[in-house]
Amino acid sequence: MTLKLKIGRKGYVIIPKAIREAVGIEEGDEVIVEVGDGITLKPVKKVNIEEVRAALKDHLERLRALPGLREPKPGESAISLEEEFDE
Repeated sequence: MTLKLKIGRKGYVIIPKAIREAVGIEEGDEVIVEVGDGITLKPVKKVNIEEVRAALKDHLERLRALPGLREPKPGESAISLEEEFDE
C-alpha cells in the first residue's frame, strides 16, 4: 500500500486511523524509524510479560511430562557435541 501524507509545519506526519488500526499502533506506542532508500516506520512489538511467563511455564510442564526425561548430572553425556551436530 502506498499513501501520500503531508509533512506538518514542525515535521509532524499524521498516520491515519485506519492504518494505525491495521498495524496495531495505539496512542503512546513506539515505532522504529529505519532510514535507507527512504523512511520506514515499524511498530515496536508489544510483549505481555505475563503471557510469556505463562507460555514458558506451560512449556516446562510439558517437558517434565515427557517419559524418561531427566536432567543430566555434571560431566554426564551419552554423546559429544560434535557427534550431536553430525547427525
